[in-house]
Amino acid sequence: MNSTARRQFLKAGTSLAVLGALPRAVQAAMAPTDKYDLLIRNANVLDPSQGLTGRRDIGIRYGQIETIAPTIAAERGARVMDVGGKLVTPGLIDLHCHSYPYGSAIGIPADELVPYQCTTTVVSAGDAGANNFAAFRRFIVPASRTRQYAFVHIGVAGLAGFPVPELYNIDYAQPEAAARVVAENADIVLGVKVRMSENVIARNGTEPLKRSIKACEMSGVPAKVMCHIGGVADRALMAQILDLLRPGDILTHCFSGAPNLAGDGTNIVQDGKLLPAALAAKKRGVIFDIGHGGGSFDYTIAEAAIAQGCTPDTISSDIHVFSGNTPGMPYLPWVMSKLIGLGFSLPEVVAMVTTAPARVIARMPKHGTLQLGAPADLSILEVVDGPVEFVDTRDNKRTGKMHLRPVGAVVAGVAFGRPYQSPFVVR
Repeated sequence: MNSTARRQFLKAGTSLAVLGALPRAVQAAMAPTDKYDLLIRNANVLDPSQGLTGRRDIGIRYGQIETIAPTIAAERGARVMDVGGKLVTPGLIDLHCHSYPYGSAIGIPADELVPYQCTTTVVSAGDAGANNFAAFRRFIVPASRTRQYAFVHIGVAGLAGFPVPELYNIDYAQPEAAARVVAENADIVLGVKVRMSENVIARNGTEPLKRSIKACEMSGVPAKVMCHIGGVADRALMAQILDLLRPGDILTHCFSGAPNLAGDGTNIVQDGKLLPAALAAKKRGVIFDIGHGGGSFDYTIAEAAIAQGCTPDTISSDIHVFSGNTPGMPYLPWVMSKLIGLGFSLPEVVAMVTTAPARVIARMPKHGTLQLGAPADLSILEVVDGPVEFVDTRDNKRTGKMHLRPVGAVVAGVAFGRPYQSPFVVR
């Protein structure tokens, strides 16, 4: 199959995958006696995509948002969930997660994260490389109720060898192999992941990133690089990395304060000053992603970068089996709360975990929204008012006035937990 034919084939396949449930135009209109499959009542709705706020009831049918109204009678629901005034948002999307258990050394089953994150969609950030992505696709994604997408690692084994550095031997970075996986799995693969820290790539300079960009271009389908930073080899390298990133590529751990192996601060803020290359990257459309993790969020870097014009675009957890046990507690609602403490509004923060990452994924119409006809993915959170203390990954502490507590989630119209659906089928 030549490259043009392959692109047409993949485009057709992706289009079919994106359609999901029947289009609303061919669904039968609801009769007055018809029931919603699930009715969410007494929701404090917040949907930044349509500027929607306030008390609403939400009717879900065929896995999609059918109706949002001030009041829907309880008898209209085959199953009814009364959320008692709690915050209901479009389903939270974690753009940087590690959700390949058994194949990556650090992965957690995506569904096990729901009680702690309320995530309805996660993106596996380079857990698998070309040599072990097939098992992720065949055995992990189909077994998960949480929607899953992925970046393929430029290293052929992904993170299977963690904590052994995957790119000290640059021969593991195989652009042709990564390009093939991106092309053959374009319905769920967003692009290529590369970790550019000195403790991962040694002194291989920009070569791993260049190979990742090459893989995206060779794939013949739209593909992005997710570039991990944090303690890059030297100060000059950070600017070189930023200059290579293309519009739409993602700089994750954007506010990392992790030093390089010599203990030097080599990330986007150096000696308190934001690198001009960072601001230039931001202006040309590089996505700045939080990627909190266990070692990648520094209040002093975040505060300096934000004050100098480099705000985050997306909030992600970088949750995995090690980061989940760290004092910074990088579960997505907690990380969202930290950003609220830094001065972002609740609607701004919700947008950074719904509409913004959905635009990066770009696989489903109305993903990350509660618009009519959108996939019925919802997150339920409690807004807890009162003093709270946060800690970053460098032991810097800050106080806040509120935080978000996870309560529940609905994916494709089916709630995790009660009310249970009978028969229990999803998607």
